[in-house]
Amino acid sequence: MSDFFAYYVNTSNSPFWSFALHDGNRINPELTDYLKLNDAERFREEDPYTGTIAELPINKFIVSTSRFQLDINRTIADAIYLRPEQAWGLSVWATLPENHITALQHEHQNVFKEIETLIQRTIDDHGYFVVLDIHSYNCKRSGPDEEVDHESNPQINLGTIYNHPKWKPLIQRFMTSVQNQAYLSQPIDIRENVKFKGGYLSKFINGKFGAKGCVLSIEFRKDFMDEWTGEPYIERIMAYRQVLMNALTDLQEYNFDDTRG
Repeated sequence: MSDFFAYYVNTSNSPFWSFALHDGNRINPELTDYLKLNDAERFREEDPYTGTIAELPINKFIVSTSRFQLDINRTIADAIYLRPEQAWGLSVWATLPENHITALQHEHQNVFKEIETLIQRTIDDHGYFVVLDIHSYNCKRSGPDEEVDHESNPQINLGTIYNHPKWKPLIQRFMTSVQNQAYLSQPIDIRENVKFKGGYLSKFINGKFGAKGCVLSIEFRKDFMDEWTGEPYIERIMAYRQVLMNALTDLQEYNFDDTRG
């Protein structure tokens, strides 16, 4: 934990992790004078309530600092939104002093050193790891009354592009587990690598530990909330958390012995 980037880690005796990198909306007070966006403008592109979905009985890594301050699901070169093309066309900062940029980049490096340590410790303790990398995405870009294009916007997009091929059976087991469930009495549309394929967290972890574990980057379409007003639909949020709870039960029965070594 640092004053410049806030997150919390809760460890348990489990090989499984839930991450919510974009749940937060906090901005360090030292930086607010340079910020050009208000809370509502930032909130729309953040992933509110993913921290609630990620509150599972496993290891947790939940970020409370806004991605608009530092986005650790991007490379260090793109983690600070200095240009509109990095931030959905939004102009995020007035001229940000170089010392603050340097401090934020240092935080990026420190966070990934800690993540590396945590994943290595999980491997040491259990022999493998599985990360649920939880996000959400907007599907009504043109306005609140836009009709959702369900064909191009799956209810759950599973990003897996950086995973070692050995984990394809595990990935399929997760997808099948979700497909076999109901969400508010309706079938669940989960598809792989349609909207998003996985971000820097997945690339980093797989680059170092891909033979020992798998990162499932789970993007929920933002129909568990009003993506324009920010109003949460609590029943839907809790239903998604239950979907992941059930899928975890299935993954815990997976034969990891065949994948070690």
